[in-house]
Amino acid sequence: MKPALLEVMRMNRICRMVLATCLGSFILVIFYFQSMLHPVMRRNPFAVDICCRKGSRSPLQELYNPIQLELSNTAVLHQMRRDQVTDTCRANSAVSRKRRVLTPSDLKHLVVDEDHELIYCYVPKVACTNWKRLMMVLTGRGKYSDPMEIPANEAHVSANLKTLNQYSIPEINHRLKSYLKFLFVREPFERLVSAYRNKFTQKYNTSFHKRYGTKIIKRQRKNATQEALRKGDDVKFEEFVAYLIDPHTQREEPFNEHWQTVYSLCHPCHIHYDLVGKYETLEEDSNYVLQLAGVGSYLKFPTYAKSTRTTDEMTTEFFQNISSEHQTQLYEVYKLDFLMFNYSVPSYLKLE
Repeated sequence: MKPALLEVMRMNRICRMVLATCLGSFILVIFYFQSMLHPVMRRNPFAVDICCRKGSRSPLQELYNPIQLELSNTAVLHQMRRDQVTDTCRANSAVSRKRRVLTPSDLKHLVVDEDHELIYCYVPKVACTNWKRLMMVLTGRGKYSDPMEIPANEAHVSANLKTLNQYSIPEINHRLKSYLKFLFVREPFERLVSAYRNKFTQKYNTSFHKRYGTKIIKRQRKNATQEALRKGDDVKFEEFVAYLIDPHTQREEPFNEHWQTVYSLCHPCHIHYDLVGKYETLEEDSNYVLQLAGVGSYLKFPTYAKSTRTTDEMTTEFFQNISSEHQTQLYEVYKLDFLMFNYSVPSYLKLE
C-alpha cells in the first residue's frame, strides 16, 4: 500500500478519536476556522449535542463515528475533500473570508431536513433539481415517495422546502452544529457553460433574456440591433464572458445564482461542510449521503441519461473563441472554486 494512502488512513483513524468542537457551526457569532493561525479542530463524534433521532443514529454519528472499525475508502475520500477545502481557505484567507460574519440572508441556499438532520446547500447546474426532489421526499413525511414524480418546476418552488435563513439565530446555530451539512460541486467552467446554454440559448427563458440578455448586449455588443436590445435572446458566449469579467458587473450586483461561485453561494470557508459531493461522482456521492441519513435502503438518487448535458468536450469548444486575456480574467473569478474543490486548470485554457 502506498505511503501516502497509509498516512491518510492513519490520520483519519486519529481523527475519529480526537475531540473536536463544532465551533464552525456558530457562523453568526464566530468562524469555523477561528483564526488561520490556529489549527482546525475536528468534530467530536461523541459529543452530547450530536444527539441522534429517537431509536437511531444521526448522520453525523454515522459519518464521524462509524460502527465499523476501519474507515471505508469512501470515508477517506470525503475526509480528503474536507481537508482540501480547509487548506484552500487557509491559504487564501484574504480573498475567501473578506467578511468576518455571515447573516441569515447568506443562508438562503441551505435547505433543511429536520427529520433526518440534514442541511443541503444547493448549487444551480449541479443536479440541484434532483436533489431538491429528494429533499422534498425526505421532508414530505409520506407525501412523496418517488422523486421523479415531482415536476421540475415544483421542486424549485421556494415554499416547498425550508431554508436555514427562515430560522432564528439560535435555531440556525443549533442546526449548523448538529446536522450533517453537504453540497455538490462541478468543474467550474463546465458548470458555467451549462448555465449559459440553459439560460441564453433556450427560447423559453425569456425572463433571463429580458433581465440579463438585454443588459449584456447593450454593454458588450457594438452596433446591436434594436431587436437584439429589446429581446436579449441571442447573447453570444464571448459576450457572456465579457459581462462576467467586467468590474462594473461585479460592482453593480451579485452574480445570478446560476453563475455565482460556489464559495459565494455556500460559504465553505465559514461553514464546515461534512460532505462535498461532486458532479463527476454524483450517483455514488448522493447515495452515500442517503446511506448516512438512514434511508439508503429505500431511496436512491434518480439516474437517467440526459442527452443534452454539458460535457467537457462541449466546454472546450465554447472556450475556443475566448481570448487568452479574457480566459485569464475569467479563471481569476472562479479560481477559488477550482482550488477549493480540487479541479485542475483546464488543458484548453491559454492563460497569460
